Amino acid sequence: MTRKVNSPEGAPGVPEAAKPAHDAIVALTDTFCRVNLTFEYETLCRKLAGVLARKRPSPLIRGKSTVWACAVVRVIGWVNFLDDSDQTPHLKLTAIDKAFGVAESTGQGKAKAIRELLGIRQFDFRWMLRQQVEKCPMVWMIEVNGFTVDARQLPPEVQEEAFRKGLIPYVPREKPV
Repeated sequence: MTRKVNSPEGAPGVPEAAKPAHDAIVALTDTFCRVNLTFEYETLCRKLAGVLARKRPSPLIRGKSTVWACAVVRVIGWVNFLDDSDQTPHLKLTAIDKAFGVAESTGQGKAKAIRELLGIRQFDFRWMLRQQVEKCPMVWMIEVNGFTVDARQLPPEVQEEAFRKGLIPYVPREKPV
């Protein structure tokens, strides 16, 4: 049986078999995010690398850590519209490939593979920056009895149920800080 190591943040641990690859990828994404992006991007990249490391079998144990790191940053950037010049910070996704020394097609292909593996899509609040969640009405749209509604306008008990089902990022009246 694979032994898991608990992470200091209280998140689930990373299996020993994937730990070396995970740690190498996180070191690369941390450095990139500290230089080019924000702490929140760094945190989301760590979270994504952790989810990939815990997949069975972990895809991280095959391939180059630079390619995985590039793809992880690309996925988080893609979800958060990092390449939109109206955003701050702003960075073209191809610049991420260049910074990691990865061919554009390779970075693009590996990022797509991650998105498909984990079912990540645009407006996926699990991978969005807090500021994006706050200003994006699409995050709050859910279907109730066949009608699409803004969950923020629903009674608290319905909001709580939507949160329990993973349909909204949090109960609006209990907004996290």
